[in-house]
Amino acid sequence: MDAMTCPLPRDEADRPTPRPGILDITPYRPGKSKAEGFEHPVKLSSNENILGCSPAAKAAVAASVDRLHLYPDGRSNALREAVARHYGLEPDRLVFSDGTDEVLHLINQVYLEPGDNIIQGQYGFGAYAIGARACGAEVRFAPEPNLRIDVDAVLGLVDGRTRLVFITNPANPTGTWISADEVARLHAGLPPRVMLVLDTAYAEFCTDPAFDDGLELARRSANVIVTRTFSKVYGLAALRIGWAYAPADAADAIDRIRPPFNTSIPAQEAAIAALADEDFKTRSVALVEQWRPWLTQQLGGLGLEVTPSAANYVLVRLPATPGRTAAETAVGAEAFLAAHGYLVRGVAAYGLPEHLRITIGLEEHNRALVELLAAFLGRGGRG
Repeated sequence: MDAMTCPLPRDEADRPTPRPGILDITPYRPGKSKAEGFEHPVKLSSNENILGCSPAAKAAVAASVDRLHLYPDGRSNALREAVARHYGLEPDRLVFSDGTDEVLHLINQVYLEPGDNIIQGQYGFGAYAIGARACGAEVRFAPEPNLRIDVDAVLGLVDGRTRLVFITNPANPTGTWISADEVARLHAGLPPRVMLVLDTAYAEFCTDPAFDDGLELARRSANVIVTRTFSKVYGLAALRIGWAYAPADAADAIDRIRPPFNTSIPAQEAAIAALADEDFKTRSVALVEQWRPWLTQQLGGLGLEVTPSAANYVLVRLPATPGRTAAETAVGAEAFLAAHGYLVRGVAAYGLPEHLRITIGLEEHNRALVELLAAFLGRGGRG
């Protein structure tokens, strides 16, 4: 038994103890940020914007430093108006949060009680399950054939205690996506009491005409919430600023338990500036659209299996090599890259032990990465 778990009933314990289930939760572990021997390794492990952030956002942060002693606007009103204007949304249906992660946890808290369940994809983002289990709810994983959400598999898991369905679109860590028609079919198949949560953190990188960010579906539906973030295409990951567009009653319920002052003055003002800088957003998407297919083709040429991606990363399956299983090869490749100053993400925690997730970098990063993997696999390149 875990040393932190008291074997006695909680009312007989000799110290405060977490409620049942909390210590069974596996904590979230982010992509690595350090490589031994490198002060500034090339970090391709967390799907961050390799271009950084908008110069206007940097200027906004710098201009805010004389107000660090002040509490921020608890309702994020200036940012609320900017987001509403930019996307054509109703301001009172927006909720702002300390990154998307916070609003996802708040949604779980609002709708779940012990015995309820959520449904997510087999390889879905780990934060959904953490938040649900913290509420004493069951997590049901819908199989993902071909590493892609299967609408029928999701619907097949719905029962009388299902309260939330979480879909990441495009998905993390796979980069796959489902069309607007498939999302609509999923929504139509859910009972009205089940909330569909569409996590669209990477929506800006999917430019296929069949894709939709879900905002219009949420506008006309009583049981759809769409979440977005400023961490990815806008490059503001360090400032932790995200938002959700929800039915008015859902937004009100989430706001009632939202921590006060949960988004800072620098974050709010940088987000407003970033939203207005269309040039930076365009350059960020263009870089991914240029180098994502190139990286896919080059890695495929090394005999690696690359999942078609609509995000700013690719998922790569490593093969078995002499004396190593595919999973051991993936671990070895991750370590080899780190030893050369390149950090990528092993995704065994997502149930994909044979895979690595690689953020799209600058041209020099992408070319070097291919050379390093070629060397690791014994097919030329750097040693």
